[in-house]
Amino acid sequence: MVHSFVFSPFQENTYVVADDATSEAVVIDPGCYEQHEKEELARFIEEKRLKIKYLLLTHAHLDHVFGCAFVKRKYGVKMYLHEKDLPIFNDVPARMAMFGLRGYDPAEVDEYLHEGEKINFGSTTFDVVFVPGHAPGHVAFINHAERYVIGGDVLFRRSIGRTDLPFGDFETLENSIRTQFYTLPDDYTVYAGHMQPTTIGQEKRSNPFVNE
Repeated sequence: MVHSFVFSPFQENTYVVADDATSEAVVIDPGCYEQHEKEELARFIEEKRLKIKYLLLTHAHLDHVFGCAFVKRKYGVKMYLHEKDLPIFNDVPARMAMFGLRGYDPAEVDEYLHEGEKINFGSTTFDVVFVPGHAPGHVAFINHAERYVIGGDVLFRRSIGRTDLPFGDFETLENSIRTQFYTLPDDYTVYAGHMQPTTIGQEKRSNPFVNE
């Protein structure tokens, strides 16, 4: 089960992915900023009787990490991030101030994610792939058994992640999309960090930024 929530003024997609056989689950990119958003996330987890095993980050831009401390504290789980995104993660308080946002609760990274690593919960397995360009330590999580990608801010429906932010680079992002996403079968679903899901095939045919 892949369930998404749209949180914060940035309209970020937070994901809860659960293993149907065991009810073990992970939270990915908790962008819950307001208290009622945190409560909505917790209520869903409670209603579904899910057992949260990990907190996973595709990358560390502020709209994807608002709720990290809440999730870590609420479920007693470790947080995973690629080491190359630490400068972005450590800069979140400054970015909050720049946007005039308050109330950020800092959290600490517990473990680093690595290219080729596998994340297991219940009978579900994610392959970790390194997809920099939007952020230097950006990763995506691929479930080959169920044919989908939790892609963060790499590839959107007819769009791509911004590369005008600090550490962003279009050529690097384009290479990540071509080598890590477009090599997947066309029917794989892409659950992105913003907007609605898409498929690999749809983007290869019609994405105006990176296509076949």
